[in-house]
Amino acid sequence: MMRAKLLSAKGHYQSGDETLVNQWHEQAGSTLWLDIEGELDEQTQALLLSLGCDPLSLFDSTRVRHPPKVEEFEHNTYILFRGISHFNDELELQPMPVGMWIGKSLLITAHPGKAVSVAHFWDAEEQQKLLVTPNILALRILHYVAGRYLDKLMEFEDTLARLEDSLLQDRTDTVMKELIVYRSRLRKLRRIFNYHQALAEQILHNGTVHLGSGKDTSLHTRRDLFDRCERLHTLCSMYYELCGDLVESHISITSHQLNNTMKILTIITAIFVPLGFLAGVYGMNFEYMPELQFRYSYFILLGVMATCAGTMLLLFRRLRWL
Repeated sequence: MMRAKLLSAKGHYQSGDETLVNQWHEQAGSTLWLDIEGELDEQTQALLLSLGCDPLSLFDSTRVRHPPKVEEFEHNTYILFRGISHFNDELELQPMPVGMWIGKSLLITAHPGKAVSVAHFWDAEEQQKLLVTPNILALRILHYVAGRYLDKLMEFEDTLARLEDSLLQDRTDTVMKELIVYRSRLRKLRRIFNYHQALAEQILHNGTVHLGSGKDTSLHTRRDLFDRCERLHTLCSMYYELCGDLVESHISITSHQLNNTMKILTIITAIFVPLGFLAGVYGMNFEYMPELQFRYSYFILLGVMATCAGTMLLLFRRLRWL
């Protein structure tokens, strides 16, 4: 599917399909936004090439797992970033690559499926004003994507607090499994946000002819984009480390409990070893054992056993093992 919006030099606004491209060529001072949803077939690629898109950027847009980047060409600046196809409260992400070509009076967006960020500005009335400056519109789209990531990540803070409380109270294996799953998902998100932060940093500090550079009118928008991407990466890294700390805490608590259990079992074993020895000695069936003929041997042996057990208990208490 291909759709287009055209803003003439006189402020007239039109919506339509690729036929508006010809009007854009004919009307000096007009601005065009061309949005492409779906795969880039040969006909679409030929149209993009005629609009000044570099063949390498077209190839990058067709690669599903290509990392986000920004690259400046002669006629436009190409930006590839990870949009959101699906992102729920469990941090399960299905990313969608979105390619953008930004020129002086041209903005092209291409994505294989529905892009919520593009649709948000396409249907909003404010984009009619933003279309006057395609670079600002492109930066606002990137800012909106980062905001959607940030909203979900902020909501995860409550989930992390719940897991922490459950870990301290129950210390169940279920909580441990959840933490490991979230830690794995946060690792993937951190990788994406690291790319986006580097992309936003390059746009802020270096800029391009088409996106803006230095202290021009796009500086504030570029600064906002970088601040949001930096916060995303920092927050995701913090949550990732917190999940790791909680996993290690769970392991430490479990090990501590196991050590206490083993200590108690060791103490019980140490007490019964001498008692078992005495019982074994006098349980042997030898005919000549003088103690067996003594009238009070049984009671004396019980007393010796009780004395041994009591002495060891007192010793363990003195050593603060009990």
